[in-house]
Amino acid sequence: MAKKPNLPKFTLSHDPKKGDWALKPDGGGGRAKARFGTKADATKGGVLSDAVGAKGGSVRIEKKAGGYQEERTFPRDRDPKQSPG
Repeated sequence: MAKKPNLPKFTLSHDPKKGDWALKPDGGGGRAKARFGTKADATKGGVLSDAVGAKGGSVRIEKKAGGYQEERTFPRDRDPKQSPG
């Protein structure tokens, strides 16, 4: 069985300077791939999937006060089987 390539990783976090939520690629630097007025705007029906793009990716969603709320994988069938959730 062929090994699936690693998915690009992103983080959705609150940007206190701009007062919005930014989806940025992990690994330092880089501009926001997308910006949203609220976390709810970013996480509703397919919005993150569209923002990540056709190649898919893994998105860690941060809490406004710090720490991680959850992680989502797009497309869903690329979610690693060994991960909980």
